[in-house]
Amino acid sequence: MTIPAFDVTDHDALIVVDPQNDFCEGGALAVQGGAGIMPLINEIAARFKTVIVSQDWHTPDQISFASNHEGAAPFTQIEVAYGPQMLWPDHCVQGSHGADFHPDVAPAIQRAAAIIRKGANPTVDSYSAFFENDHKTPTGLAGLLRDLGVKRVFICGLAYDYCVRFTAEDAVHEGFEAVVIEDATRAIAEDTAQMARDSFTALGVTRL
Repeated sequence: MTIPAFDVTDHDALIVVDPQNDFCEGGALAVQGGAGIMPLINEIAARFKTVIVSQDWHTPDQISFASNHEGAAPFTQIEVAYGPQMLWPDHCVQGSHGADFHPDVAPAIQRAAAIIRKGANPTVDSYSAFFENDHKTPTGLAGLLRDLGVKRVFICGLAYDYCVRFTAEDAVHEGFEAVVIEDATRAIAEDTAQMARDSFTALGVTRL
């Protein structure tokens, strides 16, 4: 793998989204090729003064787990107080091996200025590193980035069509320039990946 060509300044930050065991091969919600992007993420992270990592951090009674809804199947959708919510297999449960960062991304984790844990509220899922899925409850990431003088964020990690997508969208909504490094992310499915690409085009998110 080679590092994509782009210039980095002190006003840029890298957001590494959920590089966790459960999203890699052998995990509860594995994204095909997930483990393979970890060495590239390390190379990219080495170029940034500011690296932020997000971490899914669910309780066992998380509203988005299909197991918590009688008769429900993973990858079906329900209505909750804040709108439609996809149901998932149990994943990234606090303190579990699946919630741990993948060992191959350790160098990037060591460079992190902060780890943003998200999805800890059992009544609200969280895709974005900026907001929970109610689109109202902040994680504190936007304020942290502003305090650090960040103007532009580069985003990589898992998965392209969910947590990376919503992180990029919210970055724009919060006034940051957003760049998604596509070599360093993988999608769950092609149809939702195309929806993400369409959204990025509409919002002015750069696809690198």
